[in-house]
Amino acid sequence: QVQLVESGGGSVQAGGSLRLSCAASGSTSSIYCMGWFRQAPGKEREGVGGIYIDGGRTSYPDSVKGRFTVSQDNAKNTLYLQMNSLKPEDTAMYYCAADIFPCTVAAGTLHGPEYWGQGTQVTVSS
Repeated sequence: QVQLVESGGGSVQAGGSLRLSCAASGSTSSIYCMGWFRQAPGKEREGVGGIYIDGGRTSYPDSVKGRFTVSQDNAKNTLYLQMNSLKPEDTAMYYCAADIFPCTVAAGTLHGPEYWGQGTQVTVSS
């Protein structure tokens, strides 16, 4: 089992930055892929970045490419999402997710993750 806890959400003005963190615990050595998702009220959940833990290869959707960066600190078992140039449309609940092998990160999304965090709210005002 893997537990994920997100932090770092908050309110920011358009153009600002936030860094989200996702602390993993439990059977962390079994994690092969991780990703970030978001869901705004009335909208479907969408992936905003994913990473293969072994090697650090990342993938982003066009909607955030160049503005969001996924990174990891393996020593701390922590995943990060650096969000720059934030827009009001980035307002959503942001979730961290993880999966064991085999897993797929493509088109900015971790496909079918097994583990989810509880989410952290990001609000961007204009």
